[in-house]
Amino acid sequence: MKKLIALLTLAGMLTFAGSSLIYAQDENTTDENAPTTEQVEATDAPADAAADQAAAPEAAEKPLHQQLKIKIIEGGPMFMGFVILTLILGLALAFERIIYLNLATTNTDKLLKKVETALNDGGIEAAKEVCRNTRGPVASIFYQGLDRYDAGIDVVEKSVVSYGSVQMGQLENGLTWIALFIALAPMLGFMGTVIGMIGAFDAIEAAGDINPSLVAGGIKVALITTVGGLIVAMILQVFYNYIIGKIDSLVNSMEDASISLIDILVDFNAKKK
Repeated sequence: MKKLIALLTLAGMLTFAGSSLIYAQDENTTDENAPTTEQVEATDAPADAAADQAAAPEAAEKPLHQQLKIKIIEGGPMFMGFVILTLILGLALAFERIIYLNLATTNTDKLLKKVETALNDGGIEAAKEVCRNTRGPVASIFYQGLDRYDAGIDVVEKSVVSYGSVQMGQLENGLTWIALFIALAPMLGFMGTVIGMIGAFDAIEAAGDINPSLVAGGIKVALITTVGGLIVAMILQVFYNYIIGKIDSLVNSMEDASISLIDILVDFNAKKK
């Protein structure tokens, strides 16, 4: 799983760097195809006006990813870089948890039927073999309970409860880091806000006059970093809530299946007597 996190993080960084390189290449291509000074001077005023009118819609119709890059650059590469880094790391952890939880999901009803059939046909060892060949926390809990069958049903029940807590802790592994990135992203955005406002007030102090053009840059940085941090936090919050819901569903399945296993073992013990 650590390798998966590293690969996802690297993929995100390479995607962002590659898209930035493509954007830079597009700008260079545009500059190379631009008309020379002599060509511009050779055109007349009406042609210039028509060209300006044609260029205005093209500038307004930039692709979304290019508009996002422009806003990131305007918001300040340092602060926006940290905000994007929290997004990449948070998504990597979230995807790792989602993959792990999906792999941990099993059909408990089908597993219980297999365990019951194996108990009736081959005894405890056959049931343990079924659990060994089934992935997921429910099968692991079953195996721990069956492994202590000789000690009595009470010991089996305690073992199932104790190992269920261990499995629950493994399901929740990494959630604290996702919660940290959810809290950290808005804080980084607000830090950019504060520093942007400080820059705006410094410009006012240096000029000795309140001129909108002086403070616009600092306020723009402040607003963009705040919006970026809030968007990152909202994206990660959606994944976090999905993971929490998935864990709750798995825990409920584990508890129901554990109770059913105890009932099956009680019936199996009664049949042996």
